Amino acid sequence: MIPAWQIGFDEQHALAATFNTPNQFKKKERKEQIEAPIQQRWSPYVDNGGSCIALAGKGYAIIAGDTRLSDGFSIVSRNTPKLSQLTDSCVLASAGMQADRVSLHKNIGVRLQWYEYNNGAKPGVRAVSQMLSNMLYGHRFFPIYAFNLLAGVDSEGNGVVFSYDVVGCTEPLNYGCTGTGEALIEPLLDNQVLRQHQSKSGGVAEYSIDEALELIKDAFTSACERDINTGDSVEIYVITKNGIKKEQFELKRD
Repeated sequence: MIPAWQIGFDEQHALAATFNTPNQFKKKERKEQIEAPIQQRWSPYVDNGGSCIALAGKGYAIIAGDTRLSDGFSIVSRNTPKLSQLTDSCVLASAGMQADRVSLHKNIGVRLQWYEYNNGAKPGVRAVSQMLSNMLYGHRFFPIYAFNLLAGVDSEGNGVVFSYDVVGCTEPLNYGCTGTGEALIEPLLDNQVLRQHQSKSGGVAEYSIDEALELIKDAFTSACERDINTGDSVEIYVITKNGIKKEQFELKRD
């Protein structure tokens, strides 16, 4: 290597620039990284988990929901109901975001009070279903993050279930489920109620109240084994023309 005292000034400057080039590139890259725009993510919604099931038959409707409230992998509460009795003939169940669920149940309760005040009578289950659909559709540009099931007994005494998407689209059904356990429960109900995926299908199955209760309990017991957001206990409302009966069913708490 040529000693530095034998190299001219210009040559020394060029040699120093050669050795410093990688550092200059690193400084430039670092500067570009600092000046790059930083993206911040935020969502107004959170899914607090849980599952709901509704099943209708001749002369009755049964609706149920678990009581676990979760946030990610954390259990926030083990005794938070997802169901609200709206009238003597219908019950609303909602999975999804707890804040939106509480707000929705409170607001529809107020509207039902105004309905009774203005009309002198409580609305039937089909009128309530249309009211709920209108409320959800009215928030279509900033949807209510609650996934709803409405179950009740109509004027003829037959059970009916209404399942909703977030913007209020609905139709009367024999059964429905929603929540984080939906993917686990829906195939079971398809098989046991509609008798799909069976070699000898005999049409829609007709269950007594006791048989329907056992099916719903089995569905929750199965779902809580696979879904960490479903568990603790289940609130069950049995709706008939004679009124509404409530019971509790314990699930695994792990």
